[in-house]
Amino acid sequence: MAGSQPAALGVGPTNRVRLFWRSTVGKKIVMSVTGLIMVGFVLLHMIGNLQIFEGAARINAYSHFLHHTINELLWLVRVVLLVSVVLHIVAAIQLTRIDRAARPVAYRRREPQAATVASRSMRWGGLALALFIVFHVLHLTTGTIQPVPFAPGDVYANVMGGFRIWWVTLIYVLAMIALGLHIFHGAWSSIRTLGVNRPKAEPLRRPVAALVAVILWAGFSVVPVAVFFGWVR
Repeated sequence: MAGSQPAALGVGPTNRVRLFWRSTVGKKIVMSVTGLIMVGFVLLHMIGNLQIFEGAARINAYSHFLHHTINELLWLVRVVLLVSVVLHIVAAIQLTRIDRAARPVAYRRREPQAATVASRSMRWGGLALALFIVFHVLHLTTGTIQPVPFAPGDVYANVMGGFRIWWVTLIYVLAMIALGLHIFHGAWSSIRTLGVNRPKAEPLRRPVAALVAVILWAGFSVVPVAVFFGWVR
Protein backbone atom coordinates (compact mmCIF):
# COMPACT_ATOMS: atom_id res chain seq x y z
CA MET A 1 0.00 0.00 0.00
CA ALA A 2 2.78 2.39 0.95
CA GLY A 3 4.53 1.81 -2.37
CA SER A 4 1.38 2.70 -4.35
CA GLN A 5 0.75 6.05 -2.63
CA PRO A 6 3.25 8.15 -4.62
CA ALA A 7 1.79 6.91 -7.90
CA ALA A 8 -1.74 7.64 -6.73
CA LEU A 9 -0.75 11.07 -5.51
CA GLY A 10 0.95 11.79 -8.83
CA VAL A 11 -2.24 11.37 -10.84
CA GLY A 12 -3.70 14.78 -10.07
CA PRO A 13 -5.93 16.98 -12.23
CA THR A 14 -2.94 18.53 -14.02
CA ASN A 15 -1.44 15.14 -14.85
CA ARG A 16 -4.80 13.84 -16.03
CA VAL A 17 -5.17 16.79 -18.39
CA ARG A 18 -1.62 16.22 -19.65
CA LEU A 19 -2.24 12.51 -20.22
CA PHE A 20 -5.54 13.26 -21.93
CA TRP A 21 -3.91 15.78 -24.27
CA ARG A 22 -1.03 13.44 -25.11
CA SER A 23 -3.37 10.66 -26.23
CA THR A 24 -4.64 10.49 -29.80
CA VAL A 25 -8.21 10.13 -28.55
CA GLY A 26 -7.80 13.20 -26.36
CA LYS A 27 -6.57 15.30 -29.27
CA LYS A 28 -9.49 14.16 -31.42
CA ILE A 29 -11.97 15.04 -28.68
CA VAL A 30 -10.37 18.48 -28.30
CA MET A 31 -10.61 18.99 -32.07
CA SER A 32 -14.25 17.92 -32.03
CA VAL A 33 -15.32 20.15 -29.14
CA THR A 34 -13.42 23.21 -30.38
CA GLY A 35 -14.71 22.61 -33.90
CA LEU A 36 -18.32 22.59 -32.72
CA ILE A 37 -17.69 25.77 -30.70
CA MET A 38 -16.46 27.45 -33.87
CA VAL A 39 -19.44 26.19 -35.87
CA GLY A 40 -21.76 27.74 -33.28
CA PHE A 41 -19.87 31.02 -33.49
CA VAL A 42 -19.92 31.23 -37.29
CA LEU A 43 -23.64 30.46 -37.28
CA LEU A 44 -24.33 33.41 -34.97
CA HIS A 45 -21.89 35.56 -36.94
CA MET A 46 -23.71 34.73 -40.16
CA ILE A 47 -27.08 35.70 -38.67
CA GLY A 48 -25.62 39.02 -37.59
CA ASN A 49 -24.08 39.66 -41.02
CA LEU A 50 -27.37 39.09 -42.82
CA GLN A 51 -28.78 42.18 -41.13
CA ILE A 52 -26.99 44.23 -43.76
CA PHE A 53 -29.96 43.52 -46.04
CA GLU A 54 -32.06 45.61 -43.62
CA GLY A 55 -29.94 48.69 -44.26
CA ALA A 56 -27.14 50.75 -42.75
CA ALA A 57 -29.01 51.74 -39.59
CA ARG A 58 -29.79 48.13 -38.69
CA ILE A 59 -26.30 46.63 -39.19
CA ASN A 60 -24.57 49.58 -37.53
CA ALA A 61 -26.94 49.43 -34.56
CA TYR A 62 -26.16 45.72 -34.25
CA SER A 63 -22.42 46.48 -34.28
CA HIS A 64 -22.89 49.20 -31.64
CA PHE A 65 -24.84 46.75 -29.47
CA LEU A 66 -22.00 44.22 -29.65
CA HIS A 67 -19.12 46.63 -29.05
CA HIS A 68 -20.72 48.84 -26.43
CA THR A 69 -23.77 47.29 -24.75
CA ILE A 70 -22.36 43.78 -24.31
CA ASN A 71 -18.68 44.51 -24.87
CA GLU A 72 -17.54 42.44 -21.84
CA LEU A 73 -19.48 39.41 -23.08
CA LEU A 74 -18.08 39.95 -26.55
CA TRP A 75 -14.53 39.84 -25.20
CA LEU A 76 -15.31 36.63 -23.34
CA VAL A 77 -16.59 35.11 -26.58
CA ARG A 78 -13.44 36.28 -28.36
CA VAL A 79 -11.20 34.66 -25.75
CA VAL A 80 -13.11 31.37 -25.92
CA LEU A 81 -12.99 31.49 -29.71
CA LEU A 82 -9.27 32.29 -29.80
CA VAL A 83 -8.46 29.44 -27.40
CA SER A 84 -10.64 27.11 -29.48
CA VAL A 85 -8.90 28.09 -32.72
CA VAL A 86 -5.43 27.62 -31.21
CA LEU A 87 -6.26 24.25 -29.64
CA HIS A 88 -7.96 23.11 -32.85
CA ILE A 89 -4.95 23.98 -35.00
CA VAL A 90 -2.37 22.56 -32.58
CA ALA A 91 -4.32 19.30 -32.22
CA ALA A 92 -4.68 19.03 -36.01
CA ILE A 93 -0.94 19.56 -36.56
CA GLN A 94 0.01 17.03 -33.89
CA LEU A 95 -2.44 14.43 -35.18
CA THR A 96 -1.04 14.89 -38.69
CA ARG A 97 2.49 14.30 -37.38
CA ILE A 98 1.37 11.21 -35.46
CA ASP A 99 -0.34 9.87 -38.58
CA ARG A 100 2.73 10.44 -40.74
CA ALA A 101 5.06 8.95 -38.15
CA ALA A 102 2.91 5.83 -38.00
CA ARG A 103 3.11 5.47 -41.79
CA PRO A 104 6.42 7.01 -42.98
CA VAL A 105 6.08 5.36 -46.38
CA ALA A 106 3.01 6.52 -48.28
CA TYR A 107 0.67 4.13 -50.06
CA ARG A 108 1.71 3.44 -53.65
CA ARG A 109 -1.94 3.57 -54.63
CA ARG A 110 -4.89 5.03 -52.77
CA GLU A 111 -8.45 3.86 -53.30
CA PRO A 112 -10.68 5.85 -50.91
CA GLN A 113 -13.73 3.88 -49.81
CA ALA A 114 -15.76 6.62 -48.16
CA ALA A 115 -13.77 9.75 -48.85
CA THR A 116 -15.15 13.01 -50.18
CA VAL A 117 -13.61 16.18 -51.55
CA ALA A 118 -14.28 17.68 -48.13
CA SER A 119 -12.41 14.98 -46.22
CA ARG A 120 -9.45 14.99 -48.61
CA SER A 121 -9.12 18.79 -48.40
CA MET A 122 -9.41 19.14 -44.61
CA ARG A 123 -5.76 20.03 -43.98
CA TRP A 124 -5.32 22.47 -46.85
CA GLY A 125 -8.80 23.85 -46.27
CA GLY A 126 -8.01 24.41 -42.62
CA LEU A 127 -4.83 26.28 -43.53
CA ALA A 128 -6.74 28.42 -46.04
CA LEU A 129 -9.36 29.27 -43.41
CA ALA A 130 -6.69 30.20 -40.85
CA LEU A 131 -5.14 32.62 -43.33
CA PHE A 132 -8.58 33.97 -44.23
CA ILE A 133 -9.44 34.64 -40.58
CA VAL A 134 -6.34 36.82 -40.30
CA PHE A 135 -7.27 38.65 -43.50
CA HIS A 136 -10.88 39.10 -42.38
CA VAL A 137 -9.90 40.57 -39.00
CA LEU A 138 -7.37 42.93 -40.59
CA HIS A 139 -9.91 43.93 -43.25
CA LEU A 140 -13.20 44.51 -41.43
CA THR A 141 -12.25 44.61 -37.73
CA THR A 142 -9.02 46.56 -37.36
CA GLY A 143 -8.99 48.26 -40.77
CA THR A 144 -5.31 47.41 -41.22
CA ILE A 145 -5.94 46.17 -44.76
CA GLN A 146 -7.77 48.96 -46.56
CA PRO A 147 -8.83 48.24 -50.14
CA VAL A 148 -10.98 51.33 -49.54
CA PRO A 149 -10.71 53.93 -46.74
CA PHE A 150 -11.78 52.37 -43.43
CA ALA A 151 -14.55 54.06 -41.44
CA PRO A 152 -14.36 53.07 -37.72
CA GLY A 153 -17.78 52.11 -36.38
CA ASP A 154 -19.47 52.21 -39.79
CA VAL A 155 -19.82 48.52 -40.63
CA TYR A 156 -22.17 49.21 -43.53
CA ALA A 157 -19.76 51.56 -45.29
CA ASN A 158 -16.80 49.22 -44.79
CA VAL A 159 -18.69 46.20 -46.12
CA MET A 160 -20.17 48.05 -49.06
CA GLY A 161 -16.85 49.60 -50.01
CA GLY A 162 -14.82 46.42 -49.61
CA PHE A 163 -17.09 44.05 -51.50
CA ARG A 164 -17.39 46.35 -54.49
CA ILE A 165 -13.79 45.41 -55.27
CA TRP A 166 -13.61 42.19 -57.29
CA TRP A 167 -10.55 40.63 -55.65
CA VAL A 168 -11.90 41.20 -52.13
CA THR A 169 -15.19 39.53 -53.08
CA LEU A 170 -13.30 36.68 -54.74
CA ILE A 171 -11.26 36.03 -51.59
CA TYR A 172 -14.41 35.85 -49.48
CA VAL A 173 -16.28 33.62 -51.94
CA LEU A 174 -13.38 31.15 -52.20
CA ALA A 175 -12.96 31.17 -48.42
CA MET A 176 -16.64 30.36 -47.96
CA ILE A 177 -16.32 27.37 -50.28
CA ALA A 178 -13.45 26.16 -48.09
CA LEU A 179 -15.60 26.82 -45.00
CA GLY A 180 -18.51 24.80 -46.36
CA LEU A 181 -16.30 21.83 -47.23
CA HIS A 182 -14.50 22.01 -43.89
CA ILE A 183 -17.73 22.09 -41.91
CA PHE A 184 -19.35 19.35 -44.00
CA HIS A 185 -16.68 16.85 -43.01
CA GLY A 186 -15.63 18.43 -39.71
CA ALA A 187 -19.09 18.64 -38.14
CA TRP A 188 -19.86 15.06 -39.13
CA SER A 189 -16.55 13.68 -37.83
CA SER A 190 -16.90 15.72 -34.62
CA ILE A 191 -20.20 14.20 -33.62
CA ARG A 192 -18.84 10.78 -34.60
CA THR A 193 -15.82 11.29 -32.34
CA LEU A 194 -18.04 12.38 -29.44
CA GLY A 195 -20.23 9.31 -29.92
CA VAL A 196 -23.39 11.22 -30.86
CA ASN A 197 -23.64 9.67 -34.30
CA ARG A 198 -22.96 5.97 -34.74
CA PRO A 199 -21.33 4.42 -37.84
CA LYS A 200 -23.76 3.76 -40.69
CA ALA A 201 -23.86 1.39 -43.61
CA GLU A 202 -23.72 4.40 -45.95
CA PRO A 203 -21.02 6.70 -44.48
CA LEU A 204 -21.32 9.21 -47.33
CA ARG A 205 -24.88 10.09 -46.30
CA ARG A 206 -24.49 13.02 -43.93
CA PRO A 207 -27.69 15.06 -44.30
CA VAL A 208 -27.36 17.16 -41.12
CA ALA A 209 -23.72 18.03 -41.79
CA ALA A 210 -24.57 18.83 -45.41
CA LEU A 211 -27.47 21.07 -44.38
CA VAL A 212 -25.35 23.01 -41.87
CA ALA A 213 -22.53 23.38 -44.41
CA VAL A 214 -24.86 24.63 -47.15
CA ILE A 215 -26.62 27.10 -44.84
CA LEU A 216 -23.33 28.59 -43.65
CA TRP A 217 -21.79 28.67 -47.14
CA ALA A 218 -24.86 30.36 -48.63
CA GLY A 219 -25.40 32.71 -45.68
CA PHE A 220 -21.85 34.03 -45.78
CA SER A 221 -21.44 34.05 -49.57
CA VAL A 222 -24.63 35.98 -50.30
CA VAL A 223 -23.37 39.18 -48.64
CA PRO A 224 -20.22 39.80 -50.73
CA VAL A 225 -21.94 38.58 -53.89
CA ALA A 226 -25.01 40.77 -53.33
CA VAL A 227 -22.90 43.85 -52.62
CA PHE A 228 -20.65 43.26 -55.62
CA PHE A 229 -23.57 42.95 -58.03
CA GLY A 230 -25.41 45.90 -56.54
CA TRP A 231 -28.24 43.99 -54.92
CA VAL A 232 -27.64 45.83 -51.63
CA ARG A 233 -28.06 49.60 -51.60
